[in-house]
Amino acid sequence: MPPERRNRTRPDRRAGARPDRKARMRPDDRAAGPGGPLQKAAPSFQRKSPARPRAAAAVVAAEEERRLRQRNRQTLEEDKPAVERCLEELVFGDVEDDEDALLRRLRGPRVQVQEDSGDSEVENEGKDNFPPQKKPVWLDEEDEDEEMVDMMNNRFRKDMMKNASENKLSKDELQKRLKEEFQHAMGGVPAWAETNKRKTSSDDESEEEEDDLLQRTGNFISTSTSLPKGILKMKHCQPANAERPTTARISSVQFHPRAQVVMVAGLDNAVSLFQVDGKTNPKIQSIYLEKFPIFKACFSANGEEVLATSTHSKVLYVYDMLAGKLIPVHQVRGLKEKIVRSFEVSPDGSFLLINGVAGYFHLLSMKTKELLGSMKINGRIAASTFSSDSKKVYASSGDGDVYVWDVNSRKCLNRFVDEGSLYGLSIATSRNGQYVACGSNCGVVNIYNQDSCLQEANPKPVKAIMNLVTGVTSLTFNPTTEILAIASEKMKEAVRLVHLPSCTVFSNFPVVKKKNISLVYTMDFSPRSGYFALGNEKGKALMYRSS
Repeated sequence: MPPERRNRTRPDRRAGARPDRKARMRPDDRAAGPGGPLQKAAPSFQRKSPARPRAAAAVVAAEEERRLRQRNRQTLEEDKPAVERCLEELVFGDVEDDEDALLRRLRGPRVQVQEDSGDSEVENEGKDNFPPQKKPVWLDEEDEDEEMVDMMNNRFRKDMMKNASENKLSKDELQKRLKEEFQHAMGGVPAWAETNKRKTSSDDESEEEEDDLLQRTGNFISTSTSLPKGILKMKHCQPANAERPTTARISSVQFHPRAQVVMVAGLDNAVSLFQVDGKTNPKIQSIYLEKFPIFKACFSANGEEVLATSTHSKVLYVYDMLAGKLIPVHQVRGLKEKIVRSFEVSPDGSFLLINGVAGYFHLLSMKTKELLGSMKINGRIAASTFSSDSKKVYASSGDGDVYVWDVNSRKCLNRFVDEGSLYGLSIATSRNGQYVACGSNCGVVNIYNQDSCLQEANPKPVKAIMNLVTGVTSLTFNPTTEILAIASEKMKEAVRLVHLPSCTVFSNFPVVKKKNISLVYTMDFSPRSGYFALGNEKGKALMYRSS
């Protein structure tokens, strides 16, 4: 507002034209009738009962302090230029008559929490009437009631009951019980669950080392820190095929790649599936193939199919587990084999490898069962297997040589001599792509580094296992590459478990005193649950579990 307009609309404060505030609040003015001059109402602290002398004294003191504050403010405003006073009026408004109103506007609305007990009654009444703190509109009484959880009708909660009286527990008690069960299973409170653990400089260094470790490649799984050597803690479980006993030789035992299911097949023309629980192992299904004694049966990589071959037939049976349909493959175009027996499935599920006669082995498409190409080695093919990445094929010959082939180009990448071997019988590769194990007819198992098998013509084995004295017919690595199982079907109890990477044999397996293993024809490790199964000549699929 311009200074000249401001001077026209309001009397000059410096000239003392404004009437005295105390004079305007005389009792006779307040008592004026309708025709009298309009005056402002007195403040609330002046409308007190005369019966309160202390309140009246406080009113006089407050008024005196107000006058002094007003006089000081007028003295300060005399030195201000007119432009500054005009700006203050535009921003804060005309609040000269009520300075407390300006202070209230600057402070904003607040919630009065609690009056100070040391203030007088008049001062408490003179404080701003701030809005009270909000309270809930309504309260639900059922929320305050403690809800009980039924423990008997839930099989998971029933196992957590300590006695029969705990058929119902509150939510807090159930939460504590779940916490106790988790800590018992984990062996204590895990490090990631400790909220009060502070990070130290050593923790920062270890995290940097872990980040550096993840940026480099290498065979880090080869160091077996979780599985000690010497003694293996295993317990004997119920045979996998206990619900379907047989006296025929078990030729194939394999765990499902994704489910807790084990497949057992033998010379009794049947393929059976069992649920693995270690106690009863209930039977799921049995597929009977008439006049088809099974030489080998195997799951596909995704676990949706079962492939089976016979001892004297060229027919390949494919059982679709999802559709429940049995599909016979009578003839593969271009495949001139009279008998189809030994085969391998690639880990990625793309290829099927069939071992033929006269050194031939054939690569088929797993999806269409069509022939993709054939490869040939010198001599007779004894065994073959895929590498962990499904890009190479390792073939062991009857001359003691091992051939390495490329799957895509179907060219021989390397050929090396299995040290000390006169006749190869079996071959296996580890899941982490580090080891290649070759078994010979003299009972020796040579463990090679896979890199040396690809580059050298005479690689030196990492270790030669000589615990068997007859031909090694079965070799298999466990999923974590910590155990290598070796077995021979030429002698009873001829099965050993080798610890990796120390390449030492576990001394407590098998238990010779029980004499229940007999001749072993097939072996397999479960992908996750720690089970180990083997099939013998007496028709039993023996099963063990690491503890």
